Amino acid sequence: MKIICIGRNYAKHIEELQNEKPENPVVFLKPDSAILAKNQPFFIPPFSNNVHFEVEVLVKINKVGKYIQEKFAHKYYDEIGLGIDFTARDIQDASREKGLPWEKAKAFDGSAAMSEFFPKENFGDLNNLEFKLFKNNELVQDGNTNAMLWKIDELIAYVSQYFTLKKGDVIFTGTPAGVGKVHENDVLTGTIQNKEMFSVKIK
Repeated sequence: MKIICIGRNYAKHIEELQNEKPENPVVFLKPDSAILAKNQPFFIPPFSNNVHFEVEVLVKINKVGKYIQEKFAHKYYDEIGLGIDFTARDIQDASREKGLPWEKAKAFDGSAAMSEFFPKENFGDLNNLEFKLFKNNELVQDGNTNAMLWKIDELIAYVSQYFTLKKGDVIFTGTPAGVGKVHENDVLTGTIQNKEMFSVKIK
């Protein structure tokens, strides 16, 4: 499986990091070694002093597809989840300044926390999906997929131009505003429509 991540898909998050609004979705990958094992804590890596949480709605691909038309994209997934794209912001900023890739900042071991996946029918309109992240019971990110610059079906159609999508692949669809630094002993809890999807302790 592969983890396909979308950057800069929420305007307010673009503003908070003072990035430019892209003309097309920003796409990067995480290896399967980035998956945080179920019920395991996230360990702050020794190479970063500024790891950020970024909560994101996840889509699990259910069959092989290439050059998928947007009108057919809904047939390529039937499950939704929630996750965290942990980001070593200090390394990302340094890489950006030098025009270098982001992988060390985004694709390190344990950097992809993922909830269980549930049938998309459970959530109603996926283009109006409310999701939240709480840090130590305090709301830090409050998102809705209606604010996406590119909706889920658009992302699938776009990504499939470049990568063959395979069963089990996961798409991280971008994070809303409110990202911030994690600290030892923090507890991060994510919800979709007030349903708890995951809880991760920081070590």
